[in-house]
Amino acid sequence: MLDPEITAQAYLQQRDSPQPPVLLDVREPWEAQTASLPGALLMPMGDVTSRAHTELDPDQPIVVLCHHGQRSLSVAMWLRNQGFEHAQSLAGGIDAWSRSIDQTIPLY
Repeated sequence: MLDPEITAQAYLQQRDSPQPPVLLDVREPWEAQTASLPGALLMPMGDVTSRAHTELDPDQPIVVLCHHGQRSLSVAMWLRNQGFEHAQSLAGGIDAWSRSIDQTIPLY
C-alpha cells in the first residue's frame, strides 16, 4: 500500500506526468483564495463526506492538500477507509510547497 503521505518534491514529479493525480484541496475557500495550486479541486474538509463518492474516482490517485498537512492526512486516511486506496496527503501542506517548490505562493 502507498505511504499515507507524499512529499512536495514527489508530487511535483507526479503532477508533471501523463497521468497526474487529482489534487484535492480540503481547505476553506478563504484559504484557497489566499494561496492555491493550479488545477486543485476545492472540497472543504467538512464537505468531503457528502461529496467524495460522487466527485472522486476511487481508482485514481488523489493527493490531498491543506495548510500544514494535518487536515489532509485525516482526509486521506478517511478516503482510504472508504475505498480510495490511492489517496495520499501532501506532507507539510501548501506551506511546505511554498517554502520548497514555489516561493511565489504566499505563506499565511
